[in-house]
Amino acid sequence: MAIHLGGSSRQSLAATSSALEAELKGLSADAASTLSNELFAVVNVLGANVALRRAITDPARSAEDKAQLLSSIFGSRLTKSAMAVASKAVAFRWSAPSDLLIAMEQIAIQAEASAANSRGQLDQLDDELFTIGRTLAANQDLRNALNGNPDAINEKRALVNEVLKSATSSTKVLFSQIVNGLWGRNIEKALSDFSYATAVFRNLVVAHVRSAIALNDTQKSELTKALSKQVGQTVRINVEIDPKVLGGISIRFRDELIDGTVISRMAEASQALAGK
Repeated sequence: MAIHLGGSSRQSLAATSSALEAELKGLSADAASTLSNELFAVVNVLGANVALRRAITDPARSAEDKAQLLSSIFGSRLTKSAMAVASKAVAFRWSAPSDLLIAMEQIAIQAEASAANSRGQLDQLDDELFTIGRTLAANQDLRNALNGNPDAINEKRALVNEVLKSATSSTKVLFSQIVNGLWGRNIEKALSDFSYATAVFRNLVVAHVRSAIALNDTQKSELTKALSKQVGQTVRINVEIDPKVLGGISIRFRDELIDGTVISRMAEASQALAGK
C-alpha cells in the first residue's frame, strides 16, 4: 500500500530520501543497519511525543533552531550520518506533524533495506515480509497478540523472535520495529507500510497476483515483463494460490486492480444480461 503524503510533505519526503541516499553511498551492510537503527530511534521518540513533533515541524521556527532542538534531544546518540539525515528532514516543511513521523519511518526502513541489499538478501527480505503478511492473515491469535497491549513490548518481541527464528537479520530488525511502533495502526497496516518502503528502495512496484494454479518460471517472467512495461518501472510479483479464483488471474498494484478471473468475467456477463 502506498504512503499518501500531500502538499509540501510529498516534496519533503523526496528530499529526505535523497539525503539518505547520499549518506548510504559507500556504507557497509553493518553501517547501513546502524544508520537505520539510529533513524528508528528518532522515529520512536517522535512517535511517543506529540508535542515534540509539533515543535520540530513548526514552520515559524528556522531550520537552524530545529536542528539545535534535535541535537539537544539526541546529542551523541546519533552518528554524523544519522544526524545529517534527521537534521535535513526537520528543516523541510511538512503539511502535518505526523507526516514527519511517517517520512522518518520510511527512510529508516530504506536504510535497513540497503543493508539487506549489500548482503544479497533484499529478495529474501521482500519474500519474508510477504510471508509474514500471509501468516498474519491466516492466524487471528497471532494478530491479536501483536495488536494487543501496547505496553507488552518485551512479550511481543519474544514472540517475534520465536516466529522469525530462521529469517534474515533485516527482517527481524524491521518486524521488531513494527511491533515497537504501531503509532495508531494495526499490525497489518504497519507491515504494509514497511513492505512499501522496501519496494520504494529498489524502485519497483510489488504486484500481488492471485491465481487458481501455480505459475511456472516462464509465466512469471512474461508477466513481470508485461507489468513492468505497463507500469514504466521494474515490477516484482508475489503470487498467491487461491482456488476461489477458478481460472485466470487478478493483479493488484499501487491502487489499481486488473481482474481477469473467471469469477470477475462471470459477474460482468451477469450484469450485462441483467441490463438487457
